Amino acid sequence: QVQLVESGGGLVQAGGSLRLSCEASGRTFSSHRMGWFRQAPGKEREFVAGVDWSGANRYYADSVRGRFTVDRDNAQNTVSLSMNALNPADTARYFCAAANSWGSLYNKGTYIYWGQGTQVTVYS
Repeated sequence: QVQLVESGGGLVQAGGSLRLSCEASGRTFSSHRMGWFRQAPGKEREFVAGVDWSGANRYYADSVRGRFTVDRDNAQNTVSLSMNALNPADTARYFCAAANSWGSLYNKGTYIYWGQGTQVTVYS
């Protein structure tokens, strides 16, 4: 069992930056690939970024590639999402999630544990 708690969301002007953090409880954090998803009102939850067990391989949605960076620290049981050049289209609730060992990180069905999310609002 893994419990995930996100933090770092907030209100930011377009062009600004935020860094989200996700802290995991439990001893099995390093055995899970991790991902970030987001969901805007009235829209499906969508993949944002993912990272493998060691942090060596990272994956991004086209809409955020080059602006967002996902990192993990297995010693601290944390995964982060650094977001730069934010725009109003990035406004959503952001969720941290822990994946199983075999599915695609782009697919939300691959994830077995989810946090409650943190709200990011970008204004112009």
